Amino acid sequence: MPPLPAFDEPDIAAQLICMSDQGLDALPFGVIEMDHDCKVLRVNAAQCRHTALARDRVIGRHYFREINPSANNRDVAKRYQVDALNATFPYSLNLQMKSVTVTLRLLKPAYNQRMYLLVSWP
Repeated sequence: MPPLPAFDEPDIAAQLICMSDQGLDALPFGVIEMDHDCKVLRVNAAQCRHTALARDRVIGRHYFREINPSANNRDVAKRYQVDALNATFPYSLNLQMKSVTVTLRLLKPAYNQRMYLLVSWP
């Protein structure tokens, strides 16, 4: 098995596109894979563990309207409206009545119909 990509690896989007579900689950950071309509296609084990959301409650749903409406804002959701995106920044998530500062990485490769929200948890 090839080494796992790091959260800040420059070409991580190309690697995520090719990864199996088991490969995504091996990553230590959260991964949400969406189509261009923000419908969740895949989510990895780290993201499910940190948010306490089961995969079957997330897959197939609109991420910003149904799963995480607090991120449906200009800082996160609206950034995906461009043709290509690769942005990393700190962000405060509200989870289970408490605020958690995480690092988000928004990826929308120009060459694919998938886009990614990566979450580095403290």
